[in-house]
Amino acid sequence: MTAWLGPAEWQAVALSLRVSLTATALSLPLGIWIAWLLARRRFPGKQVLNGLVHLPLILPPVVTGYLLLLTFGTQGPVGGPLRDWFGVTLAFRWTGAALAAAIMAFPLMVRAIRLSFEAVDPRLEEAAATLGASRLRVFATVTLPLIAPGIVAGAVLAFAKAMGEFGATITFVANIPGRTQTLPSAIYGFLQVPGGEGPALRLVLVSVAVAMTALLVSEVLAARASRRVAGS
Repeated sequence: MTAWLGPAEWQAVALSLRVSLTATALSLPLGIWIAWLLARRRFPGKQVLNGLVHLPLILPPVVTGYLLLLTFGTQGPVGGPLRDWFGVTLAFRWTGAALAAAIMAFPLMVRAIRLSFEAVDPRLEEAAATLGASRLRVFATVTLPLIAPGIVAGAVLAFAKAMGEFGATITFVANIPGRTQTLPSAIYGFLQVPGGEGPALRLVLVSVAVAMTALLVSEVLAARASRRVAGS
């Protein structure tokens, strides 16, 4: 692949994978917790939380990116203290691209995991609890294995969305080659210059290959998780 892709193209591929994997891995624990809250708990403001989770799906991506810039920029209410107190800057950094990708992918992840929670019969968890198991042990030994296929599906959806994220990312971190230029940004950049159709097409093919690989891996993992649940 390194011979087929030029240095700039390879940088975009590597950065996209780094951003997508980071966004998925860091948002997964929060996604499981939020999905559990929405599926199993009743509390004031539940519909507000549900709306906030799904807001990135209905807002234009550029609007989401602009809100991220206002919030996490160096002069923002969150970005300013992060820079001043911890020396962390997200705007115009690859970490900012990961944050934007995670936020845009979060609704898809939560929805897939929430549906898995709702498909689990609560009586199975209640039966384990009556045998003396703590809530944490019930979740770890009963609930978590049963929702494993949903977690896999949510993680893969989030990864795929993160790989394809463009609008919020380019608004928040711009399109800086080698620093914030992901696959979609690189494709867009190549299409803006004469003779860029070839590199753009190569990156499109790479995007398709990565997406298909992620889909196949998710099918294998989900099938294994389902067999494990059926055999338990």
